Amino acid sequence: MLIISCLFLLNFLAPTILGLGNVPDQVHLAFTGDLTEMAVVWNTYEDASQDVSYTKQGSSDQKQAKGSSEQWVYNGIIRYKHKAVMVGLDYDAKYDYSIASRSFTFKTLPKDPSSYRVCVFGDLGYWHGNSTESIIRHGLAGNFDFIVHLGDIAYDLHSQNGQVGDDYMNQFEPLISTMPYMVIAGNHEDDYQNFTNYQKRFVMPNNGYGDNQFYSFNLGPVHWVGVSTENYGYYYQYGMEPVFTQYNWLKADLTEANKPANRAVRPWIFTFQHRPFYCSNVNSAECQSFENKIVRTGWLNMPGLEALYLQNSVDMGFWGHEHSYERFYPIADRTYYNDPSAYINPKAPVYLISGSAGCHTPDAEFTKTPWPWSAVRNNDYGYSILTVANSTHIHLEQISIDKNEQNVDDFWVIKNAGFQYQHSESVRIGAKKFPPQKCHIRDLPCMRTLQQINEEL
Repeated sequence: MLIISCLFLLNFLAPTILGLGNVPDQVHLAFTGDLTEMAVVWNTYEDASQDVSYTKQGSSDQKQAKGSSEQWVYNGIIRYKHKAVMVGLDYDAKYDYSIASRSFTFKTLPKDPSSYRVCVFGDLGYWHGNSTESIIRHGLAGNFDFIVHLGDIAYDLHSQNGQVGDDYMNQFEPLISTMPYMVIAGNHEDDYQNFTNYQKRFVMPNNGYGDNQFYSFNLGPVHWVGVSTENYGYYYQYGMEPVFTQYNWLKADLTEANKPANRAVRPWIFTFQHRPFYCSNVNSAECQSFENKIVRTGWLNMPGLEALYLQNSVDMGFWGHEHSYERFYPIADRTYYNDPSAYINPKAPVYLISGSAGCHTPDAEFTKTPWPWSAVRNNDYGYSILTVANSTHIHLEQISIDKNEQNVDDFWVIKNAGFQYQHSESVRIGAKKFPPQKCHIRDLPCMRTLQQINEEL
């Protein structure tokens, strides 16, 4: 026991013993909401006043970004979070930057980019990161411009007193030091200290509340909105106030984004969050669990999110939590549209689960017979590549790690210039309610799920 304790202690003291306590690690970038800026965040194990030097490639004009330092402690382990914002950046330019003795590069996006690519995934662990190598390799090759991680990061950021989170962030550092890494919290980010590890490790666009679990940013023709489903999932532990704070902010944010003048400039509204409104997995009870259901419908006086999304004509929603890939037909309040042209001028949001990047659980299971609102299901390990082609066309591919990076789904969402579904239309014209379903008598998971859905209906 003494030997094990000594080795465990040595693991955390190693950076200091080796003289690396003030060397920056876990360096990663994030959008601030202004494309002439880039936030950079890093960690040290000793207090150190550190600034960021940055230079546009081909220029001799070196600039300085003042770094701030904040000590944070988790289970007795002291870390220092550092942040700086590089400002005055040119559009569509490459930059070199350095922190202390370490050097990195990144590239800015064009002004109001009409087209870009995003790597989207959730539920990726350090020890079972099946997609990690592929994501890093393709990212460094320039195959996408930034990352959206849909929660459940590292499994878990706080494990082993935070060492797993340190290792995960350092594993991804070669990539996320070169491009923005935009994250949202999942249930595994609850570290029993009100998401301390998540809050202290990341800096997301400012929402005015000092809380990085919900935020938004504009990028080209898309208004991106990150939403915490965990305010609902853990309301019994941390209270209802975070639910109302986020909801009031979200209502104002979506209302502003949905104004005609803003919608003309950014016709697409995308949300990304962890726990899904809909899914057809049967290996757990989570598709119909109470904690997940209230995210969509609300409970007591806590408002749910689906009605707000519909009122503001949200186009797409990306989710994790289920360790699988599932694409849905446009769906609104349990009505769906599965006609051949469902993704052309969709009459409701298009939802997609991409939670199969790599974690500690076996392949997800589905009902043997797909539900009619489920367009494509796949339980291979993998991740999604979203291409914002322009203001009218969106392309999505699901990459399978199990099948040597083959596409296991490939589809377009198209809407005419100026098209915007109205919720009143979506519940009237062409909508199909979940119809009565049948399961094979031996398909017990299907029968259990059917019973749960029929109870809702």
